[in-house]
Parts: sequence; structure tokens; C-alpha cells
Amino acid sequence: MTDFDVFPAIDLRGGQVVRLRQGDPDHQTIYDDHPGIIARQWLKQGAQWLHVVNLDGAFGQEDNPNQDGIQKIVEEAHQAGAKVQLGGGIRSREDIDRLLSLGIRRAILGTAAAQNPELVERALVHYGSDRIVVGVDARGGKVRVQGWTEGTALEPLGFGRMLRKRGLEWSVYTDITRDGVGKGLNVEAARIFQEETGLKVIAAGGVASLDDIRAARDAELGGVIIGRALYEKELDLTRAVKFNRGGH
Repeated sequence: MTDFDVFPAIDLRGGQVVRLRQGDPDHQTIYDDHPGIIARQWLKQGAQWLHVVNLDGAFGQEDNPNQDGIQKIVEEAHQAGAKVQLGGGIRSREDIDRLLSLGIRRAILGTAAAQNPELVERALVHYGSDRIVVGVDARGGKVRVQGWTEGTALEPLGFGRMLRKRGLEWSVYTDITRDGVGKGLNVEAARIFQEETGLKVIAAGGVASLDDIRAARDAELGGVIIGRALYEKELDLTRAVKFNRGGH
């Protein structure tokens, strides 16, 4: 069995902790005004990683109302001995430098990877393959970008294979149709993506139960990201972490 992590998600928009239904900015639920407090909550429940998304950055908004929240999340994680991976709006080498200098452990590139794969390759050489991740967000057999609002001609498997050849090791694979709706994780799609590309996959979108975690772990994925199910108290993070470590 390979290493497997459970990543509670903290999605930030306008400085608030939110969730979007299938990535739709018009279908938003606000959960809290204090990202640092949410981070502390997940860390106290045993999280070793936090998955943070800067939605304003992902949607291409130049002003960043989430900067303060990101800093507070990183501070909470460091105090707990945990790590943070962050995606959304990372478009350049300067963006990567700035985030990693804040203490972010992994930078997740999405739109930039699709539009400028050379940036990914250069970043991998400079920072190492354990610090650069690419988010592959799929709907209808195509990769979507700009916070999932725009389509591309890229097919996920071909895109993943190309990135693997350039040195990428880690990917976050999201089935957009499952995200934020509690339908359950599309483990099969994530498993196929991992096997066909050679990338190590953290699966996202629809995690709703311990069964989803078990299935992802049995498929030897690298982890799962859990969002809505935690905020709606359908899944308890303490139990999920304990379960992942061999408890019941």
C-alpha cells in the first residue's frame, strides 16, 4: 500500500470560506468568514495537509482578497506541524515564488499548465517534483480552465501523459460533475487517469463517505480531497483520518 492522505479543502472567495456547486460561481454557499479558524478546526481533527483554493485567483481576478486568509491558514498549519497545498490563479514563476515563500508546501497549477506547459517544466526543475502539482479538471472528456469556466481541446489522458514526460509526478484530478454535490467520488476515472499517465493522483470531487476514502485507498491513489461533506457534517474528519490510519 502506498502513502495516502486525506486533504480537507478550504476554498476562499472574497476572503470567506465557501463551496461552489460543480464550480459554478453563481451557486455558492458561504460557510465562514474566518479561514484561519476553519484551518485550526481541521488541524485539531488530525489533518496533516490542507488543500486551499484561491477562487478569486482561479477566476482571473487581479485583486486578491484572500491573501490575509491564506497567510492565516499557513500560520495555523505550521503551528500544527502540517502542510498546505494551494491552487488558483498561479500563472507565473513569480506567483510560485511568492506562494512558496509564504510557506506553501505545494503549488498547484491549472490554467497555466494547460496554456503554458513549459512553465510547469521549468518549475519542476527549479523547485523539485514534490513541490509542483498540476490540477486536471475534467468535464465531458475535456480539460477545463479559468476556474472551470472555460473549455479546452485537451483530453485529460493526453494532457497527463505530456506532463509526466516533462517530469511531473503529482496531479489533483477532479471530476467536475461530482464536485460539491455529494454523489460520491469517481474513483474509476481517477484510477484510470493514474494508471494511464503514470502520475500520482489525489482525487477530488464528490467525496461523501468513508466508502469513498476506502475505495480511493484501495485503488492506490495518493489521497482524496474532501470539501462539502465536511462542512455539511455528513463526514467527520477525525473519523476519516482515523479510518485512513487503520482505525474504525
